[in-house]
Amino acid sequence: MILAAGRGERMRPLTDVTPKPLLKVGGKALIEYSLENLADAGFCDVIVNIAYLGWQIREFCGDGSRWDLSIQYSDEGESALETAGGIVKALPMLSAQAFLVINADVICDYPLAHLRNVEFDLAHLVMIHNPPHHPAGDFSLDTDGQLGQGGERSLTFSGIGLYRPAMFDGIAVKPLKLRPVLDRAIAQKRVSGECYDGVWLDVGTPQRLQSLATGMKL
Repeated sequence: MILAAGRGERMRPLTDVTPKPLLKVGGKALIEYSLENLADAGFCDVIVNIAYLGWQIREFCGDGSRWDLSIQYSDEGESALETAGGIVKALPMLSAQAFLVINADVICDYPLAHLRNVEFDLAHLVMIHNPPHHPAGDFSLDTDGQLGQGGERSLTFSGIGLYRPAMFDGIAVKPLKLRPVLDRAIAQKRVSGECYDGVWLDVGTPQRLQSLATGMKL
């Protein structure tokens, strides 16, 4: 699943007329990097959630055949449901065993094919070293690969994660961020993780978009 329904408030005024996943870097729309990475890793079936200006994303990506993918859309209307809410709405379209979720606004060279062979409980998150714009990080990572709250080794969630449907048991289709859902599962010691040292760029502001476009360090 590619998360593409966000309003992109921090990217305004660029996102007043163009949804954030369709903003271009290096001659490609941001979402293209995710689609190409999924195709290269051997994934075939992709769900893209859409909301604000979602018709543009549907029109651009189509059925996914130009990337050798099959794309379906989970339309959340004009108001996005946040990450957890969007996943819950899309659950009927996702695998009953496990599924991969990635952000549409991240450029990363993580080898997604690796995640096909990861054994995990409720969730497995790809973490990165804290970028300058998020120095406090999100979760700690123990030496045994268990994610926790606090601790000395604080890392940032990359936006790449594996989940099982049971992670979202009892959650209604409504606006809900992913963090409280993760916090609950982490408290139960049911979330694993790994740290990735490769290329990872979060295109979160017009300044970072411009820096990336001009080859500057973000």
